[in-house]
Amino acid sequence: MRIIIEAPQPGDEDVVIVRCSSPDQRLISMLLSFRTANTELTGYLDEKIARLDYRDVYYFEANENRVFAYCNSDVYEVKYKLYELEELFSPLDFVRCSKSMIVNMEKIEYLSPLFSGKLEAHLKNGEKIVISRQYVHSLKVKLGIEEVE
Repeated sequence: MRIIIEAPQPGDEDVVIVRCSSPDQRLISMLLSFRTANTELTGYLDEKIARLDYRDVYYFEANENRVFAYCNSDVYEVKYKLYELEELFSPLDFVRCSKSMIVNMEKIEYLSPLFSGKLEAHLKNGEKIVISRQYVHSLKVKLGIEEVE
């Protein structure tokens, strides 16, 4: 594989061209992540409005028709629906782990099995969240430890 980087002509926009015989899911995910790489969220905490970098978010949780972004020590309300965040960040390392939660896989330190097929994710900030049985397979596929059915 060759990688060629060229400077555009003055006035031209940046363009990425990928030439390959058969794009796989990993390549497509990588390309989609470039599109969302600069995605920032607006978070609301008390009387403050903050710009959140998606890389700082441990997980998103929906609760009583509101969605919250859980960062290392602060919790911000965001003005997206959970399904919108799932679509926006799925090319990155975010995955649905329950009906009300999306987790950033980069923030998972390790996983532990629980009773009845669930998993417990131990996050790097010391929190623990439960991966419901319904979403365990998709998490394992994203981690590369199970095949897509």
